[in-house]
Amino acid sequence: MGRKKRHVPESLPFKLYAIRRTLGLSQEQLLERLKHKDVTLYQGHISEYERGVREPPLVILLQYARVAGLPVDVLIDDEWDLPDRYMLNSYWPKET
Repeated sequence: MGRKKRHVPESLPFKLYAIRRTLGLSQEQLLERLKHKDVTLYQGHISEYERGVREPPLVILLQYARVAGLPVDVLIDDEWDLPDRYMLNSYWPKET
């Protein structure tokens, strides 16, 4: 018997990317801010989170929220948009 795969928020990669770009941080700089004693992070993980290839652990999502000054709900709930200050329409490809 297997476990059902849990839902991954579709907008999470964009939100993580938009936060980093709005804060003017490189992936390396963000990595330094996200470090947590219980999780090993590498610079490549940031890119994978932003491309939706890898999902960040919960403690890293909490760190993202703290860095951005947002509740975690905004990151993980597809029905919630980022505040306007984080919107980067010119950086994110439009859906066709």
